[in-house]
Amino acid sequence: MGRLPRFLIGIGAFAALTLGAAAPAAAQSLIRDTEIEGIIREWSDPVLDAMGLAPADVEILLVNDADLNAFATPGRRIGINTGLILRTRSPNELLGVIAHEAGHVKNRHTLRTGAQDAGMQPYIMSMALGALATLAGEPGAGMALIGSSSYFGAIGALHYMQGQEGEADITGARALERAGESGKGLVDFFENFRSQEVFSDARRYPYFRSHPLSSDRIEALRRPVEAAAHYDHRDSPERLAQHALIIAKIHGFMDPPNTTLRAYPMSDTSLPARYARAIAWYRDGQTEKALTAVEALIAETPDDPYYWELKGQILFEEGRALEAIDAHQRSVELKPDAPLLRINLAHAMIETNDPERLDAAIDQLKRATAVEGDNTLAWRLLAQAYASQGKDGAARLASAEYYFAMGRDEQATQFALRARDMLDRSSNEWRRATDIVLASGATMNDLQDLERRQERERAGDN
Repeated sequence: MGRLPRFLIGIGAFAALTLGAAAPAAAQSLIRDTEIEGIIREWSDPVLDAMGLAPADVEILLVNDADLNAFATPGRRIGINTGLILRTRSPNELLGVIAHEAGHVKNRHTLRTGAQDAGMQPYIMSMALGALATLAGEPGAGMALIGSSSYFGAIGALHYMQGQEGEADITGARALERAGESGKGLVDFFENFRSQEVFSDARRYPYFRSHPLSSDRIEALRRPVEAAAHYDHRDSPERLAQHALIIAKIHGFMDPPNTTLRAYPMSDTSLPARYARAIAWYRDGQTEKALTAVEALIAETPDDPYYWELKGQILFEEGRALEAIDAHQRSVELKPDAPLLRINLAHAMIETNDPERLDAAIDQLKRATAVEGDNTLAWRLLAQAYASQGKDGAARLASAEYYFAMGRDEQATQFALRARDMLDRSSNEWRRATDIVLASGATMNDLQDLERRQERERAGDN
């Protein structure tokens, strides 16, 4: 697949994303949140490794969608809807779904294309037999075969999909066992939605439209899972607490504030509940109440970077960028390997409109883009900061990187060409601008021709 664009806003950060053909047809919106991403990676990386996949090569996307759904795409990407996460009853259930989707990645399943190919064979055969029957003087039989061709095609595709799902189930279950995890959560997740197999597609959750569920499939998975050595392994109290926190944070940011406050009333003094209420008050415009709640969380756990991040976010979005800097600075100190936290800090610095803070902001953004080279907010802010300093060549190169990360090659090339004219030809930045132009399909000969034309134009002007 092509580059993955990241337009960041909100919850640690959100991103807009359009996936390729193997993903859901509609454009989706991604949640970027360092805390949730970190927890899920902590759980899933050992399972990916046990499956023979390099965890660093597998991207797990959190999709902002209330539907119960998950998917795997070419390019080793796994998407998990917030709606599915909220319907998991334990960390082991969520980990089981991730292991199943990783099974599709491991087995190189391309569900849509493969299912279509499998369905086309009986479809074409039925059409051919119908035509032959008509030519042989049996028009009634011919029409019957032609009319049933789509039915036979659907059956062929369904068998193909079921075969892939069963294979992904077993691959996921084996990896869970090798990682010391139980496959019970995956079985329990399917059991919880067993009734889906009797619903029409119109009533079925999207996940079970693309992942056909049947009693036979559940039983075929249950037998090896129950025989596995780690079947009785249970989620630790720490992991259960992490799962509850993920659920609370998603509700806090995604649900209307009143809904969150009803689900997590003041009588609930658990950490997830207090976290959810702080987020809900912030989103409801009750800034001082939200800040008081976050300060209480910080007082209890002063070394949690995500409480400081939330405090900085509340202050920043209230127009108090200068006050937000200290909170974001503390979050970066506590979690220096998190690029999204550095972007938050840089954004606050830039919004103070203090020229003295621009160099520090640029440094934070360069560190962030070194880790996430496709982070569009970071590149946009970098272009803004360089432009404020009058560094037009660097600003245009950052804009080229912004469009390149978005997959908009034409605009990326235009800005990269402008950057080349303004940058030192011996610099790494000039070479990077050239790389962007070449990545759009241009050749070195094209660039040389362009340079000669520019030289002639400049000579003519003189």
